[in-house]
Amino acid sequence: MKIKNEVLKMLEQNRDTAVSGQILAKKLDVSRQAIWKAIKSLQEDGYIIHALPNKGYWLDTSCDIISAEGIRLFLSEKNRNCPIIFYKVIDSTNTAAKKLALDGARHGTIVIAEEQAAGRGRMGKSFFSPPGTGIYISFILKPKVDIDNAQLITIYAAVTVCTVIERFTRLSPKIKWVNDIFLNGKKICGILTEAAGNFESGGIESIIVGIGINFSTRQEDFPPEIRHIAGSLPSPGISRNQFAAALIDKMLKHGDCRFQPNLTQLYKERSLMIGRVISYQKNTATVSGTVLDINEKGNLVVRTREGEIDILRSGEVQIRNISEHDFMT
Repeated sequence: MKIKNEVLKMLEQNRDTAVSGQILAKKLDVSRQAIWKAIKSLQEDGYIIHALPNKGYWLDTSCDIISAEGIRLFLSEKNRNCPIIFYKVIDSTNTAAKKLALDGARHGTIVIAEEQAAGRGRMGKSFFSPPGTGIYISFILKPKVDIDNAQLITIYAAVTVCTVIERFTRLSPKIKWVNDIFLNGKKICGILTEAAGNFESGGIESIIVGIGINFSTRQEDFPPEIRHIAGSLPSPGISRNQFAAALIDKMLKHGDCRFQPNLTQLYKERSLMIGRVISYQKNTATVSGTVLDINEKGNLVVRTREGEIDILRSGEVQIRNISEHDFMT
């Protein structure tokens, strides 16, 4: 690995402390001159690195550049060589991942961007994806799963995002069925799962899982029309590269759909839905009911006001009277 990548990793791991050139040189078994050149190269790449005589170098706390190289520094040994395709700006990481999948990209290929010009969510909605503050990432997966169980991919992705947030922040994110992650009453993450198939064979060859996370977006930077519902992670104390690496390691651990048997239980423990009154569309009519359960396929089990049991496999649901207090634990 390049010296500058090793220097970057050490600076990332010691953001609050200056690391002397002597220590860097000794740890990496290179000259002080090589360390100085690596620092200069990183600064040219846009990293804000401070230096003081007799103290050393440190990354500015505001510096959070996401990159394939930066992510790879924090990946487990098993995933360190997984394909990561990085774009400064792209219309949608899911769109790019779909094209790559149809061209034969292998399981575990990652597409990530600094900014999405046309980020997409479910039901044709857009996803606000500004530069510098988000994690916009898509996974190409080739799971051993039939179409009836494909929703488990989204279930797994939602649980994965929550567990990574819990690991780094000790906060308690909640899941709004089926694909939105909320924190303190605000949506901080959306998940879009799409199939990439071969029309000639009629089968699903790949599943694309797109995850968009508002990592450090200021509330005033959200467009006015979504400011009341959109939120962000509150100063997680790590870089986007570190978070993205943890997300990749966790997603690829069970991304072939050989899920742990308690997956739906983990999902239900983080769910906003069970016991709540919701409304949804059914045959052009608006139906209200109470959520009883989330079954083993990730479907919503609802008792309507008329006493009927509905099994919701997809679609948009509205939670009645949701408030910030629903997120307190």
